Amino acid sequence: MKQIKLYEFHHHNVVQIGINFRYDRKLIEALKNLDGVQWTNTFRCFYLKATKENLNRVVKYLNDSNYYVDYSALNISEIPYIKNIAIETERIEIIRFKNYLEGRRYSVSTIDSYTSFVTKFLKFHLFKEYFNFSDVDRFVEKEIAAKNYSVSSHRQCISALKHYFELTEQEEIDPSKLQRPHKSKFLPGVLSKEEVIDLLRATRNLKHRCILALIYASGLRIGELINLKLNDIDIDRRQILIRQAKGRKDRYVMLAESFLPIFYNYLQTYEPQIYFAEGFNAGQYTASAIRSFLKESCRRARIRKRVTPHTLRHSYATHMLENGIDLRYIQELLGHSRPETTMIYTHVTQKDLSKIRSPLDESIKEIMERSKGDSKLRLSRNLLE
Repeated sequence: MKQIKLYEFHHHNVVQIGINFRYDRKLIEALKNLDGVQWTNTFRCFYLKATKENLNRVVKYLNDSNYYVDYSALNISEIPYIKNIAIETERIEIIRFKNYLEGRRYSVSTIDSYTSFVTKFLKFHLFKEYFNFSDVDRFVEKEIAAKNYSVSSHRQCISALKHYFELTEQEEIDPSKLQRPHKSKFLPGVLSKEEVIDLLRATRNLKHRCILALIYASGLRIGELINLKLNDIDIDRRQILIRQAKGRKDRYVMLAESFLPIFYNYLQTYEPQIYFAEGFNAGQYTASAIRSFLKESCRRARIRKRVTPHTLRHSYATHMLENGIDLRYIQELLGHSRPETTMIYTHVTQKDLSKIRSPLDESIKEIMERSKGDSKLRLSRNLLE
């Protein structure tokens, strides 16, 4: 009997019950269909709100499905009820702010993130009405920096506060003067062309291989792959229409000629109905499932780099640049709004770098020429005797 562990953690200012288990495809699909269960990318787990009703329901469901549930880590006597959990999110300040963001047509994930940060800020200051820059500094120091939030989360927090101060028209705070920390600049991880082929060959499952091949062949984001519908794939024109991607933009990407044989094989074998990649009951595939089998494929291919689905997109862009494709076309294919975003790949590409010779190589070459190609020249000493 497989074991599942339940534990408590805080997420979105609410006590949650985390569900921990070793990878089990069948269990994952079952949890996704269980009312109230959600996935968090932040904590990398399935979870549901910590109420006694939810605890009893999930334990009964898992026991009936022949799983052993260990909930010894839970302090059951202190698990709050739903009415206690919702107090902060029902405050008028939070409701008004959320309505404001919805009116600005922000995405659901952005609204949730901004609302979470503003709730933390208001709770830190005991929901007082007026603020100054010192209040912001103290909150950032005690809640964001001290708790080791990432720079990206710090920037998002400041953006959320700017919107809140614009909404509430604070007299002592000019939102435009709130400073975000500079972004951390990291070069994207990239696979070599040989590693990409090795990765695809090491992926045994046909559906999995087809998914990874399309991400690389067309430079897709993982969300674009998950949302891709079959009727947006135009085989005759060798194009794929990506609808309402990041920035609410449509764009066309290429459909590789070499991808078609595996695509036809996949269609005949799995017979997807609506989406290119379908999971349980013809529903959308999940990002966690793709990351999971990608990790296994990397292990089989003996690739020791850290590889994510986005690594394949980075590899696509870098290899396109190395193949001589103009940066403007790559920007369009990737769906970047600014050319500066695409230009990061110029720092990764090996095409121009390979033309530059190290001064060590040049020094040895000159000495070899002066000594008329003496093959005994070594780095450990001038000449072998």
